[in-house]
Amino acid sequence: MSALTFHAGPRALARIRKYGLRAADIAVVPAAAGGPKGLIFRALDQFLFGSWLPSAPRERLLIGSSIGAWRMAAACQRDPVQAFARLGELYSGQRYASTKPTQRQIDEVVQELLRAFVRGHEDDIVNHPHYRLHLLTVRGRRALEAPAGRRAELRGFALAALRNAVSRERLAHLMERVVIGDARVEAPWLRERFDRFTTHFTPLTAANLAPGLLASGTLPLLMPPVRDLPGAPPGHYWDGGLIDYHLALPYARMERQAPDALVLYPHFSEHVIPGWLDKSMRWRRTARGPNRGWLDNVLIVAPSPSFLGRLPRGKLIDRSDFQFYGLDHDARIRAWGRAMEEGERLRDEFAAFVQNPDVALVRPL
Repeated sequence: MSALTFHAGPRALARIRKYGLRAADIAVVPAAAGGPKGLIFRALDQFLFGSWLPSAPRERLLIGSSIGAWRMAAACQRDPVQAFARLGELYSGQRYASTKPTQRQIDEVVQELLRAFVRGHEDDIVNHPHYRLHLLTVRGRRALEAPAGRRAELRGFALAALRNAVSRERLAHLMERVVIGDARVEAPWLRERFDRFTTHFTPLTAANLAPGLLASGTLPLLMPPVRDLPGAPPGHYWDGGLIDYHLALPYARMERQAPDALVLYPHFSEHVIPGWLDKSMRWRRTARGPNRGWLDNVLIVAPSPSFLGRLPRGKLIDRSDFQFYGLDHDARIRAWGRAMEEGERLRDEFAAFVQNPDVALVRPL
């Protein structure tokens, strides 16, 4: 059974049908939030950024939130193959003394993880010759601007959930998008307003790289907010996935500057869910909603159901594994290691498709 599925917007499908899938056509690589799920792409990421994309060098925008931001930071390191291996080891190697660690305990573990991941690689990441890294995070407003303690934070996020249930636009009263991005690329398709969220753009520097990565992956209520990112508007910052869970962005706007450019999106499924709070709202999936044209030039490559069935517990690894395995960290680390090894099948099938494209395998988004 196939491990990988392919889903393309109409322009992406037409280009693949005419030319196959060429590294030279890839201008943007998004990476979704999702915690441990992102580790499943370790081998595929190593192939993409270790050999395939470098075979056709060009300016590429890499954009991610949460674990997706961390993956794209690995892609920008001088040795991306080793960087993705290190990220997998560090992330899966998290250990806690309790099944219910405190905010501070989780924060300390994650900060040490990021220090080990980024330290000594700041210049490589920020000044990569071809890649332009963009990190997504969320800045709180009103009830989430500066909540005084965990109860106030809980009330703020409860209000956010209620507002989002009415409409995604109402969530913009409580949250702003902050893009910490490489100043060497203009990316007008991203900078021009496309939704109700106020968006701030802050230049990526060596000084805000690590705190930006931390903020992009700071889970509400589980971790304390990151305060006052260098170069960014003052305030409290949380996980970028709150607004941009699966990076439902207007990629098709790129046609004005780069009509032949494609977006290659290794993703957990064919569905692009705008925000974390939209997970249960099928009608808000981008490919089905009013913004479906945003994905016209996007190719999503995703694990197949049969592939997922072969993983430990028959699913993508995720944060629920921390509770399932409890304090048996060794068992969880073995399970996550096995899942990353299974991910080599995703790499192999993608490499085979690139070598011999079969358009019959590509489904419309």
